[in-house]
Amino acid sequence: MSEIVLILLAGFGAGIVNALAGGGTFLTFPALVFAGLPPVLANATSAVAVFPGYLAAAAGFRAEITALPRKKLYWACGVALAGGLCGGLLLLVSSNEVFSVVVPFLLLAATLAFAFQKRLQIWMLRSPVKATPYGAVGLFFVSVYGGYFNGGLGIVLLALFALWGMVDLRQMNGLKNALSFVISAISVATFAVAGLVAWPQAGMMAAAAVLGGFAGARLARVLPPVVIRGFIIAVGLSMSAVFLARL
Repeated sequence: MSEIVLILLAGFGAGIVNALAGGGTFLTFPALVFAGLPPVLANATSAVAVFPGYLAAAAGFRAEITALPRKKLYWACGVALAGGLCGGLLLLVSSNEVFSVVVPFLLLAATLAFAFQKRLQIWMLRSPVKATPYGAVGLFFVSVYGGYFNGGLGIVLLALFALWGMVDLRQMNGLKNALSFVISAISVATFAVAGLVAWPQAGMMAAAAVLGGFAGARLARVLPPVVIRGFIIAVGLSMSAVFLARL
C-alpha cells in the first residue's frame, strides 16, 4: 500500500510540475526505484507514465508547430525518431549496474541545466558559434539522450534550438514539444515491445499525472514560478545525492 501511495503521489506531483515548469521525471523515476523497481525498468516505466503529457503539450502548441517549415519539421522528426530509437535500444542493453552508475550524473546534469536554463539559453543565443539549423548531428545525440534517459529532455532541446539561432520562444516550445513527443513515442514503443514496462505502476502513475496536470494548470495562476522552480531544483539535487550515495 505504501508503494502504491508513493507512485500515485509522484505521478500527481509530476503532472503538477510538468504543467508549471517541467521536470516531472525528477519525481517519477526516483519514486519507482524506491518502490522496488530495478533502475532500468523504473526508467522505462517512468517514460511511459509521462508520455501522455507530451501528447497533450504538442496538441497545445499545434499552431506553432504547423507554422514551422514543413520539410524541416519532417526532417527534424525523422532525425529525432532515429535518435530516440537508438537511445531506447541502448537502454535495453544497459545492465542495472551500469545504469545505476550513470543515472546520478544524468540527474545532476539535467537538474543543473534546469536551474540555469535561462542563462544557458542566453549564452547560446549570444554565442558566436552557431550550429546548422535543423542539423542532424546535434539533434541526433540529444534524441539519443532523450530515448535513453528522459529527464531534462525539453531543457536540452531548448538549448540546442538557441544554438541553432532560434529566438521565438513560443516557436521553440512548439518544436520542443513536437520532438519530445516523437522521441518519447519511439522509445516507449521500444520499451513496450521489449517487455521493459511495469504496466500497473505505469498506468497508476500516468492517471495520477493527468490529474496533476489539471491541478497544475490551476496552481499556475496562484503560485510564483520561482517557488516551483526552487522545488524542482531541490528535488533534483536531492535525488542526485541519494543515487550517488547508493553507488
